[in-house]
Amino acid sequence: MEWIGAGSLLAWVWLLLGQGFFWRTDVRLPDRRDPERWPTVAVVVPARDEAGVLPDSLPSLLGQKYPGRAEVFLVDDGSTDGTGALARELAAARGGLPLTVSAPGEPEPGWTGKLWAVRHGIALARERVAPEYLLLTDADIAHDPDSLRELVAAARSAGLDLVSQMARLRAVTFWERLIVPAFVYFFGQLYPFRWVNRPGARTAAAAGGCVLLRREAAERAGIPDAIRHAVIDDVTLARAVKRSGGTIWLGLADRVDSVRPYPRPAELWRMVSRSAYAQLRHQPLLLLGTVLGLALVYLVPPVALTAGLADDDTAVATLGGAAWVVMCGTYLPMLRYYGQPPWAAPLLPFTALLYLLMTVDSAVQHYRGRGAAWKGRTYPAP
Repeated sequence: MEWIGAGSLLAWVWLLLGQGFFWRTDVRLPDRRDPERWPTVAVVVPARDEAGVLPDSLPSLLGQKYPGRAEVFLVDDGSTDGTGALARELAAARGGLPLTVSAPGEPEPGWTGKLWAVRHGIALARERVAPEYLLLTDADIAHDPDSLRELVAAARSAGLDLVSQMARLRAVTFWERLIVPAFVYFFGQLYPFRWVNRPGARTAAAAGGCVLLRREAAERAGIPDAIRHAVIDDVTLARAVKRSGGTIWLGLADRVDSVRPYPRPAELWRMVSRSAYAQLRHQPLLLLGTVLGLALVYLVPPVALTAGLADDDTAVATLGGAAWVVMCGTYLPMLRYYGQPPWAAPLLPFTALLYLLMTVDSAVQHYRGRGAAWKGRTYPAP
């Protein structure tokens, strides 16, 4: 047990110092200044059965205080709950930026529903307004009134082709508070923001809820056609842009929030498990390595501490306790970002165990033919 505890502690020392300081939460929009001319922006919102969240999100887009020309294009992706009609009613009642609501019909073979809707929205925007930038944002994302202005200013000032912000997800219920901060923490561990933002680095990622994309960069990368099959569309989009020579940036948001509630653990489980195995490229060996890695990094510390104390083995208890302390220390900044108490940090091993089980369940559902299922659609591995 001693060598396993030592391996876990060494892993945490590496994560603390060698993984792009992923645990820090200070990666925010870069320094920015107002451009001499504000470019035209098309806001594209794919929406499928989103009537429950649109009253909290769409008015925030229509109410953007943007100095240039901007229009909103909401693409109703086969909704059955009146999403399109509700969007028109909200626009008529609230006013603000012009809104176009359209429906592209069922996606063609090889396309995910979201990217089929995005394709339709981009094509419509090109025809109507010839935008220089596209803001791709989800229907459950609410923006502060100056969000679009700040995104465009950052992109212009830093010469960025893609600017993405990880929206602050809702963390109100017990299960949201337990799982949501860890979701963003694990994402940052997998894709350290500082590595993403380094021009010469291979790491590429974006947060699909809020992506400002220069239209010329999208065309150069073949977006969205080149990624039409992607279940994890945001990361795939960022990779395509970076491979084509584009500059990308990813950070945490101050002005962008998700309003989608996850009141029950089953809903959070589905959110993670629907794409977890796709993240591992549907490879059994990667799944095995992920399970073993999660166990070594997150589960061994409390087990080693408990076993060492029970067996009066000081070395094992010290190694496990030290690894757990480092783990908790790296989690504290994310808990502060989400307004959660510091005493929640020691619960991270339990949350990691839940994520391990969600990942295994994602693989099981894939082999049962129900992988990547979302809102009535199931997508096969590409």
